Amino acid sequence: MAEDPATVWKPTKIANWYGSGERMVEISSETAVWYSTGLFAVPLRWVLVRDPQKEFKTQALLCTDLEADPQKILSWFVMRWQLEVTFQEMRRHLGFETQRQWSELAIRRTTPALLGLFSLITLLAHSRMAQAASVFRQAAWYHKRHPTFADALAAVRKELWAQEETFYGSPADTETVKVPRAFMERLTDALCYVA
Repeated sequence: MAEDPATVWKPTKIANWYGSGERMVEISSETAVWYSTGLFAVPLRWVLVRDPQKEFKTQALLCTDLEADPQKILSWFVMRWQLEVTFQEMRRHLGFETQRQWSELAIRRTTPALLGLFSLITLLAHSRMAQAASVFRQAAWYHKRHPTFADALAAVRKELWAQEETFYGSPADTETVKVPRAFMERLTDALCYVA
């Protein structure tokens, strides 16, 4: 169908195309039956998506809800990107899906706790970064328009570590070593990203 010249393509505007704003694409949709030997036939709606600018290959999306609007199916597909990035960041920084527990109950407790922690870090970092727009690190070879979860985690760590109640000093004056504040700031900033 994608290569058939008789296929009717409908121009469609998608509001949030992978976080880059509006995008105009062309779609074509019909219903069909998915059949595999020895299994029941499954009715589905297929949606072909192609790019008029030819920046990505034509894709086929399948949905078991025959009444679903093709444009809605496409928007569901695009929204999944945010979830995938969230789970990837949670795996990388919080150990999501890498729990070392072997019991089902322990896994059921840990997963919601990590999801909650991810949400809490995101909310705390959002309020912190709203006050100072350029608090996240930039690499010399890559300009980031938005902070990553690593930046959010570092901002929250830095905020928590700056609290006097977080780390208690030594009670004896003889154990105190004075360190220049600029050095402590650089050290804290480096530790926030590697902890």
